[in-house]
Amino acid sequence: MIYFERGSENDVISYDELKKSLFVTFDKLGKKNKVIALPPDFTRFHSQAGIITRYVYEYYKDALSDILPTLGTHSEIPENLLEKMFGDLPRNLFRVHNWRTDVVTVGTVPADFIKKITDGKIDYPWPAQVNKLLINGNHDLILSIGQIVPHEVIGMANYNKNIF
Repeated sequence: MIYFERGSENDVISYDELKKSLFVTFDKLGKKNKVIALPPDFTRFHSQAGIITRYVYEYYKDALSDILPTLGTHSEIPENLLEKMFGDLPRNLFRVHNWRTDVVTVGTVPADFIKKITDGKIDYPWPAQVNKLLINGNHDLILSIGQIVPHEVIGMANYNKNIF
């Protein structure tokens, strides 16, 4: 289901229009009691994910219980970069994704499919893993924040990449 759509190669959305668009969309989703936001890390600073996350906080207030920057294999975001990207968002909302210990496997991509899509370069099953907070956090809304942009390894950044 599409809750909001707008844009073209020539369209520019102001911060005010962005905020209004998000709030209209959130209104359509209905009341939420526990929300987690998954913005990209600082390597995607220019995606405007920081300001979007601030708008999420402004809308949901105390219902936004967790902000989990999607670090992948990157390091924790230092305070000076958190401030630059996310402004004065309460630091107690931020969680660190420890990609070595904080993941759970939610499924497996079969080896035959992996072999097919890699032209035989990889021939073993691939685990689909997410941060355990997404499974055990009892959130009624998970927001993957950021623009879909090219990624040098996985193909595209943000969207479902923020989740897996």
